[in-house]
Order: sequence, then structure tokens, then C-alpha cells
Amino acid sequence: MNLNELRDNPGSRLKSKRLGRGIGSGKGKTSGKGVKGQKAREGVALNGFEGGQLPIYRRLPKRGFHNLFRKEYAPVNLGTLDAAIAAGKIDGSQPITEALLISAGLAHGAPLAGVRLLGVGALTRPITITVSGASATARAAVEAAGGTIVTTVEPKAAAQAEA
Repeated sequence: MNLNELRDNPGSRLKSKRLGRGIGSGKGKTSGKGVKGQKAREGVALNGFEGGQLPIYRRLPKRGFHNLFRKEYAPVNLGTLDAAIAAGKIDGSQPITEALLISAGLAHGAPLAGVRLLGVGALTRPITITVSGASATARAAVEAAGGTIVTTVEPKAAAQAEA
């Protein structure tokens, strides 16, 4: 097979309906937009407009609070970390940092405040890891495997107890 022989599967690309090409086309004259009015014109987006009726986004109550300054942490499970070490993506004998986890593709997402280690899965080797936070089960599993874990952000409960 050569590059010039590559073709899409039959039916994978739908031909667009040609608008305004006579009454025999089925979409002639007004191109399916009806007659005159604001919505027949170009560049009109009436998103959420309900013809003068109070729109649903104003009828429904707003509840709760959305914190703009909330910190998002990327979750990394112990099982995933162990599999990455076994696959050779991460060197388990060296100290593991958040930057190493991100470069290995284990922690990803929107702009993150750091990485949080979770205790899902099993850890079969001792590791030294530095992360923003860790669950109690993850901390116990790392220490049971003979490793050490350092967290850079103290838990909220400990911070509130001191205050």
C-alpha cells in the first residue's frame, strides 16, 4: 500500500448539504432559516434566550460556594507508581520527586498545586518519595515496604489544631 492509495472508509465523511442552491435541493432560497427575523441573519447566537420568558438559568436557584483559590492536587496511586518503576519509567533506587512523576506521565491535568499519593494498589519495593500530600493508607504502605515518604504540605487538620 502506498500513500496515494489511502482512502477514508466509505461513509465515514458525510457530505455537507449545499445551502441556497434552488428549490430542488431541499435547502434553497432561505437555506432552512425560515423567513427574515433576527435568527435568519448571520452572526446571531441567542444562547440561553427564551423569547422574553425568564431563562432557566435565572429561574433555578444557585447553591453552594465555589472557591476560586482552591488547590488541585494530581492523584497518583501506589499501584500505578509500582508499575511505572517495574516498567523502567522511574528509577526506584533514586529519590522520587513530583517533577519526576510529572515527567514520567503519572501526574497530569490542569495547572496543579502538587501531587497527592493515594493508597490504591500495592507497593513491592522500598522507595523514597517527596510529594505534596499522602493519604494515611499510602503512608502506611510505603513505610511497611521499608521506604520513606516526605510531604511538603501539612494536612489541614494539623494546621487547624495549631491555630
